[in-house]
Order: sequence, then C-alpha cells, then structure tokens
Amino acid sequence: MIRTFFRLFTHIQLLPVLESGEETLVGGQAVMEGVMMRAPHSYCVAVRKQSGEILTMETPLPRLSEKYPILGKPVLRGIATLGHAMSLGIKALKFSADVALHEEAEKEAERKGEAFKDSGKHPAGTVPGWLMAANLVFSLVFFLFLYKFVPLLLTEWLARSVPAVENQILFNAVDGVIRLLIFCGFLFAISRTPDIRRVFEFHGAEHKVVFNFESGDPVTVENARRFTTFHPRCGTSFLLVVMLVSIVVYTLFPVHGFLAKFLLRLATLPLIAGLSYELIRFSARHQESLLALMVAPGLWLQRITTQPPSDDQTEVAIHALDRAMALEVEQGGQAVIA
Repeated sequence: MIRTFFRLFTHIQLLPVLESGEETLVGGQAVMEGVMMRAPHSYCVAVRKQSGEILTMETPLPRLSEKYPILGKPVLRGIATLGHAMSLGIKALKFSADVALHEEAEKEAERKGEAFKDSGKHPAGTVPGWLMAANLVFSLVFFLFLYKFVPLLLTEWLARSVPAVENQILFNAVDGVIRLLIFCGFLFAISRTPDIRRVFEFHGAEHKVVFNFESGDPVTVENARRFTTFHPRCGTSFLLVVMLVSIVVYTLFPVHGFLAKFLLRLATLPLIAGLSYELIRFSARHQESLLALMVAPGLWLQRITTQPPSDDQTEVAIHALDRAMALEVEQGGQAVIA
C-alpha cells in the first residue's frame, strides 16, 4: 500500500507536466502504461496490459465554455481549463492505476498458487477512494510547501545575509530562480526511475500522435514517427511560463513580511494560471512572436519530460485518439477539428 501511495503521489505531482492541449483542440496526457486523449466533447484513456490487450475508458466530455459562457473569457478560460484538465487527469490516472494494481494482484495470486478472485468491477475499484483522497491532499500540501514555502523561506534567509536582495524586484527574481531550480531538480531526479521513464515515453507518444493529427496526414504509427516529442502546448512549458509570470505578478504587489508574502503566493495562484494559459495560447498561434520565446525553455525542458516512444506505445496513443474521435462523431462533432 505504501508503494502504491507514493507511486500515485509521483504521478499526481506530474499531472500538470504531462497534461497538454486546450479546450478547443485535441490534447492528451500520459498515464501509467497508457495515454489519455481528448477532443472538445469526449475523451478516452487507453492502457496496455502486459498481455498486450488494450483496455479503454471513454466518456462524453462537456465543454465548460458552452455550459458556462463566462468561462470562455480570457484569463477565466485558463483557470477553468486547467481545473477541468486536472480533474480529467486524476480520473485517467486512477483508471490506469486500477489496471496496474489489478494485474499485480493477479500475478501475486498466481505466484502463491491461489485462485484470483475478481470483484467483477475490473478495472475500476482497485484503488481505494480514501487512498486517492489522501494522496490528493498530500500532493497539494507538498506542492505548496516545495514551490511556495521553501523558495520564499530561502529567499528571506538570503535577504538577511545580502541586503540588496530585499529590493522588491530582485527579491522576487531570486525567489523565482530558486523555485525553477527546485522544479528542474525534482523532474531530473524522478526521471531516473524506471516507472517515470516509461510515463515520459508515453508522454512522447502522445505528443507525436497529436502532431500527426494536427498535420492532417493519416494518423498511423509510421507517420507519427516523423514528428518530434516537443510540443508547445505541453504542461511542461505551461509550468515554466507559470514560474516566469509569477515573478512579475509578485513584484506588482509590494507586501512585506513572510506571512503576507506567502499568502500573496496562495491568493494569486488562479490569476497566474489564467495569465500563463493566455500566453501559451497566444504563442501556439503566433510562433514567430516575441512572446513565443517564453515557451522555448519549456521545449528544452521536455528533453526530460518526453522520451522517444516505442511503436507499441505510439499505438496505444493512436488507439486512445481514435476512440475519442469516434465518440466525438457519435455526439455530432467533427472527425477532424484541428
């Protein structure tokens, strides 16, 4: 159970990194041994079992901006889209974890020479609800501690030793650099583990298939091989832009004292997410603009968070996209929306 908890914890911390796409485009996310792909009104999670069989979970997906028009407005649409994407990501992650744990239980029963008793709810229900809830709470606290509390604490300590750092602009710049170093260090450290490397390979497969789809060419394993694993709408780029935007936003609010600065970092999270989304959205449509330069470091960082996939992994991503698009058509959508 402890191994399962920390395996889920690591994947939840990576959700913003692995997620890509936006409400009006095809996008996706890597999960345990699989990929989630979504269209504007549908999504599908495809996970390959060790036997080679691909299991799927596909569901209609309402567009928030159609249900609540105000959520289609600039900045608000970013907050809504990020929240929706995280919710879908957690559901997709749970499905993939259920499949993985179900297989582990089958293998353990086989090793002991016992008959495996399936609850009849395969693959759902393998991860207890309390474990998922505890993981989400722990992951949120860990995120705030590692990326908000620790950088601020270290910067305050540095400012006491180097008075020049107390300058509003320099203080927030140093705080941002420390946050960025922690983020890159965390990504690099976990990328060395076999489980996460597999996830990053599926992340690369998802990117290649999205690029293949956007090119207008038939989506096949052979065609997907031609494309890069570095995508400008990737969550890795988004998080890097978030860290750069946060430096500017914090500088605009000259508060004093550790507690006030920490509360500011919590209160401005939605605003920073919304502004960052708009920058990513703009740069994806205007790749020759100066603002697109902000996305470039995120593309460099994808050398860690995406890895070249095998053909089998790309096949899983294509399967997820095909099922999502088939469900999109069933609901009256279009087969091609890029």
